[in-house]
Amino acid sequence: MAGLENKSVVLGITGGIAAYKGAELCRLLVKSGARVQVVMTDAAKKFITPLTLQALSGNPVADDLFDADAEARIGHIRIGDEAELIVVAPATADVIARLAGGRADDLLTAVVLASRGPVLLAPAMNVNMWSNPLTQQNLGKLLALGRFRTVGPDRGDLACGWVGEGRLIEPPEIAAAAARLLTVQDLAGRKVVVTAGPTQEPIDDVRFLGNRSSGKMGFALAGAAARRGAEVTLIAGPVALDTPPSDPGAPIVRQDVETTEQMRAALGAATGRADVVVMSAAVADFRPAGRVPGKLSRRAKGAASELGLVANPDLLAELGRARAGRRPLLVGFAAEIGTEDELMRARAREKLVEKRCDLIVLNDVGLPGIGFGSDENAVTLLYADGREEKLSRAPKDRIADDLWDRLAPVLGGAAGRTLATARGRRHSGVVRPLAAATSHGGRGRTRRA
Repeated sequence: MAGLENKSVVLGITGGIAAYKGAELCRLLVKSGARVQVVMTDAAKKFITPLTLQALSGNPVADDLFDADAEARIGHIRIGDEAELIVVAPATADVIARLAGGRADDLLTAVVLASRGPVLLAPAMNVNMWSNPLTQQNLGKLLALGRFRTVGPDRGDLACGWVGEGRLIEPPEIAAAAARLLTVQDLAGRKVVVTAGPTQEPIDDVRFLGNRSSGKMGFALAGAAARRGAEVTLIAGPVALDTPPSDPGAPIVRQDVETTEQMRAALGAATGRADVVVMSAAVADFRPAGRVPGKLSRRAKGAASELGLVANPDLLAELGRARAGRRPLLVGFAAEIGTEDELMRARAREKLVEKRCDLIVLNDVGLPGIGFGSDENAVTLLYADGREEKLSRAPKDRIADDLWDRLAPVLGGAAGRTLATARGRRHSGVVRPLAAATSHGGRGRTRRA
């Protein structure tokens, strides 16, 4: 996950039943390129072994404030100094209370106290412990300091048998929140619209005309924009993808559509206040002239005759004609297959001019490993001022960030600030007043049947 590459992250695991999810979180952080140092409390080792975390992180687990070897180099100070981010998951009521009290009575609290970087807490506890005024007061005290953030907790069945708020939010959401904290918020305050995936044009109630677009590139673009602080509207054709993680305080607004006309309507509602529109969807050029009710039988007379088609509206061209001045910034995609590189660029350049775009992203979807459904891509950027730039083959989320690197300066975002350093920005998972935390129709006070 972009935002975590080469970052030094301390993963603090405390003594809650959700400690077992620390293994998956550690794996995700390492997979994202982070250098992970796991710090465990004594209670955490009752639930998961240090050997597991050592194998996943590639580093010895730190778990003893009085380890003679480590403390010869003042280990807790060194770990705290080197940490660019500390993630505590699960953050139990006990560790939240001890941190709020400025305690340093185990290695984890000492590391937090000795560090100067941001701390991300992922609370996990019984619903009544979570809603207890003391827990809320302790958490509020930490959040008021500015360097602490929270993600979660989630709502659902708890290990203790209760139902309510207090579940550890899933590891991918924690990893995404960590990435947001370390990502420059150069799209903060910008409104971004992204289209993704195919459109499907029904022939009858069973069959349709469509294409093989998976939507992965568009979803990567939406996720990267949200991570960089943008307000994102994602208009998605029929795809099998989860909405990218985003700040709970400013979630990605997803609109699912099926046909080109439905995408057209969604765009009309979303683009009025947009700063940039990225048209990465593979919109169908044609649709059947008429939809057959039910299922078209092969036995029906004339069923095998030529299917009548009509042209769909050109959504990119319509946006190019309709925008006022140079806003919103308009980015189109040109998918080509198997032609010479020079000819593909010429076609993309024609599209850039005809559709009145600021930028066209050209990719050869016929190449193995970067075509429809692939996790990687390689593209050429063609700008309205005549410049061209190649982005070498890389994971689609990396390509997405590379593209926003080039668009953000044009949009004039808050360059140079991360969530960890930007004051006054809404943090994720704000502490709710006690009344809000407990007023769930009594669900937090009932056990499962």
